[in-house]
Amino acid sequence: MKDKKLDQLKKEYQNIPIPPELDFVVKKALRDGGTTKGNRLKRINKVVASVVASVVLLMAAVNVSPAVATTAAEVPVVGSIIKVLTFRNYTFNEDKFHADINVPKIEGLDNKALENSLNEKYLKENEQLYKQFMTEMKELKQQGGGYSAVNSGYQVKTDNERILSVARYVVVTKASATETVKYDTIDKQKQVLITLPSLFKDDSYIDIISQNIKEQMQTQMQTDEGKIYWINVPGEELLVEPFETISPEQNFYINPEGKLVVAFDEYQVAPGYMGTPEFIIPTEVIADILVGDQYIK
Repeated sequence: MKDKKLDQLKKEYQNIPIPPELDFVVKKALRDGGTTKGNRLKRINKVVASVVASVVLLMAAVNVSPAVATTAAEVPVVGSIIKVLTFRNYTFNEDKFHADINVPKIEGLDNKALENSLNEKYLKENEQLYKQFMTEMKELKQQGGGYSAVNSGYQVKTDNERILSVARYVVVTKASATETVKYDTIDKQKQVLITLPSLFKDDSYIDIISQNIKEQMQTQMQTDEGKIYWINVPGEELLVEPFETISPEQNFYINPEGKLVVAFDEYQVAPGYMGTPEFIIPTEVIADILVGDQYIK
């Protein structure tokens, strides 16, 4: 009986198909091996033996144990991976005129209508940005010169099992630089675009969030003399229109910690040197008016 089992195992071993990745492993071993022929051969033998042994063990386990075979069959297939990549790049460099425009593209959404609408929006925005740059460049040249530059790109702010938040920025430089940022936040499970109003039971979030932001601005200005926001401060004269309230569709994203982040463009609520201010809204401030806790933690 033992001899028969050994013969059977020997036949199974001899009939094992060589995995396609074995050729790659062997070639890699040759590239990474020692400086002598003997060292290379030893390394190759070890790698080959390791790969073949792994295949033998897996086949033996599946053939001998029905439980292992069942488990292997029940291993879930990994679904599509949602990713953001550069779809197109517009560049221009000539003396005092420069453009570097990167168009993002989202891939992997099952909701193709949403995926296509976002990608069409990104492409249209950046095509228009490039055309505008080229038009202004021609006008400046006709007027005797000048300087113009545009830079745009994107950044993935959050990418976890539930949320994908993507920022798209544009920096336009003429006499000075101005930066604007837009955000899209996607529920990867429900395959929908999350809007700010959709997070809340009613529009009371506008006043609640606005008040919290003004409190944060005041605190920052009190603790850091270098920070200035355009809000009314008792006893101080403000020469620009003060920030009063966010818009119903205010720029926002959800950060990796599940916190709501409200964002502003450059010059919108503060001097240009303050950049594009962002404010993390404490969850306890908005907890009572949230529709649920699946997004904001």
